[in-house]
Amino acid sequence: MKKILLTIFALLLVINIFSQELADTSKWKFGGMGTFAFSQLSLYQWSAGGEASFSGAAMLNVFANYKDSTTSWVNSLDLGYGLIKQGDLTKKSNDRIEFTSQYGKKASKKWLYSAMLNFKTQFTDGFDYKNDPNIAISTFLSPAYVLGSAGMDYKPNDKFQLFISPITAKLTFVSNEEISLLGNFGLDAGEKFRAEVGGYLKIGYKAALMENVDFSSKIDVFSNYMHNPQNMDFNWEILLGMKVNEYLSATINLLMIYDDDINVPKEDGTIGPGIQIKEVFGLGLSYKF
Repeated sequence: MKKILLTIFALLLVINIFSQELADTSKWKFGGMGTFAFSQLSLYQWSAGGEASFSGAAMLNVFANYKDSTTSWVNSLDLGYGLIKQGDLTKKSNDRIEFTSQYGKKASKKWLYSAMLNFKTQFTDGFDYKNDPNIAISTFLSPAYVLGSAGMDYKPNDKFQLFISPITAKLTFVSNEEISLLGNFGLDAGEKFRAEVGGYLKIGYKAALMENVDFSSKIDVFSNYMHNPQNMDFNWEILLGMKVNEYLSATINLLMIYDDDINVPKEDGTIGPGIQIKEVFGLGLSYKF
């Protein structure tokens, strides 16, 4: 916990230093979007079978970006949480906290010297519903991931970004005592902290496919120099947003993850590193600001 608090304190200190330097509010852009989706299924004497259920999910994305002739500073916070209730069982359908801050200084017309900080964790407990739905296997700050990197950022236009970092630190925290004893997330049983050093690549693209239809995609790739560098971790996220009117929208979010240090149950009954896939479709209220 002390290491997590020190990391957060260092982050706030860096942000404070940069915010004093970039005090011209006319060069800042602030905004975001919030969505809420709800679905419900009710059955009465339904011959085909089934079970009544309902679900709700909320997502919030906010940003604060600064840009002038020589400096770029991009900050984003993504929050997501969803529940689904089927019968007497309630499960999470989404649980996400992610903060990213990237600071760059102009090196040429399309390249910047850049440094990036990324933090990920979740809100509440997660359970293994297939084996024992009463034992938590994850929770807030267990795990938590902090990634810090320095390198070069290529931005030929507002749609595409390529960030290359030959020096990246990836820190994994498991602050909960009971969850640390499970030995998950690349840590041995009882360990609460792991540090990795490697190379990092990030590719991002966003564009309007047509009127009221926005597409964005980002891929993060990390290679640990000290342990199996050929087995690279990746995180690929795709988001498609369709605006019906000012307040109604539909979103499709697809997330694919591979982490060589995380064991997952597979279809053949074995457990080991593998691809994790999550797809979330939402139709409901949205507000852009």
